[in-house]
Amino acid sequence: MHHLAAQWIVGLLRERSIPFLICGGLAAKGYGSERELNDIDLFVPGEHFASVVQAGQQFVSKAAAHRQEEGWDLTYVQFKYEGIKVEVGNADGSQIFDASHETWVPLNIDFSRYVTVHLLGLELPLMLKDDLVRYKSTLARPVDIEDICAIRDNEEPDNSPSGVC
Repeated sequence: MHHLAAQWIVGLLRERSIPFLICGGLAAKGYGSERELNDIDLFVPGEHFASVVQAGQQFVSKAAAHRQEEGWDLTYVQFKYEGIKVEVGNADGSQIFDASHETWVPLNIDFSRYVTVHLLGLELPLMLKDDLVRYKSTLARPVDIEDICAIRDNEEPDNSPSGVC
């Protein structure tokens, strides 16, 4: 069902020429993680956020609002399409909790930094691997560590950074 949810949100965004960046578990999957997806996470630029919320209104399962939860401090909306959660974050002002320093730090989503990967039957713009590993290392939740280890296991041996894995 993840492929149907991905097709729906990507279609909605591309019909409106809204730039987006895939992050989270789906991006990690593009770099070698094989864990089961919980949801589909992506960011859009702040100036397009309201348009996305309006376009997907019939599928909203968590209203667009600023929230601080699970290591995230951002404005996002959650849709549910074919039983799959699709979380779209407003990139403007988004922050994550730096677990090692116990402080909030800017996420700094850069829509010019991506790689296009074929996933779920679509060509998707993924957050660059280094950016993804950096933010997952900062959050350092168990699921993030699992993704980082899978990404590193999938790298060439001489490029594998040292760390938690």
